[in-house]
Amino acid sequence: MGMGGGGGTNRAVSEINVTPLIDVLLVLLIIFMVIVPVTPKGLDALVPQPPKNKDAEPNKDTIVVSINGAKGGPVSYLINTDSFNKSDIEPKLQQIFSVRQDKVMFVKGDPDLNYGTIAEVIDMGHQAGVDNIGIITPKVAQGN
Repeated sequence: MGMGGGGGTNRAVSEINVTPLIDVLLVLLIIFMVIVPVTPKGLDALVPQPPKNKDAEPNKDTIVVSINGAKGGPVSYLINTDSFNKSDIEPKLQQIFSVRQDKVMFVKGDPDLNYGTIAEVIDMGHQAGVDNIGIITPKVAQGN
């Protein structure tokens, strides 16, 4: 509305001045645009891929440590198909990975086990010098 130049009545203007609100909105928009990360960061996942050819035999160089057992029951440890005691796993992994260039290991745990049991094997792998440790879930094991 225009500004009158005298002679009129002095009425109060009942309109909101939106200019400061637009300034605040633009500042908030710029702040949120700067805060949003440009690229998402995360961990690289390493999952064993099923063979493309069903008749092909699995890679013999792949090390899979399997932990079998039920909650509260006896636990058995396998490296590929060889059975080991818990205390023998770390020395065997050190022996295996001391001569390898590619230090990749997979851990497959029974779904009924506590995660702490599986975490101990992951820690043994780290102590043996394994760089990449993948966890095989039941869905990956089925090949879906």
